[in-house]
Amino acid sequence: MLAILESFRRVLYRHGMKEWFELAFQPSVVKRALKYAVVVGLILIAINHGAAIISGRVTRGVVIQMLLTMMVPYVVSTLSSVGAMLEARRKP
Repeated sequence: MLAILESFRRVLYRHGMKEWFELAFQPSVVKRALKYAVVVGLILIAINHGAAIISGRVTRGVVIQMLLTMMVPYVVSTLSSVGAMLEARRKP
């Protein structure tokens, strides 16, 4: 986890936060990340919370955990897309 944060910090330092966020909010990046978040997020929710869903023991806390679970693939996809776009810009 610390390695990921350090890598993210280096990217922001090299390219600037403004450029990073401009890329992160491009419609193509957002659309791709949302697709991955839905597909991968639903799989993770089924694995991690399937028993609670089937037994009807879904509490407010479980719902919050499910929402956070959906955010993970969104963030990973966005970080990956922006990183690839920045790397492609650096190459001649």
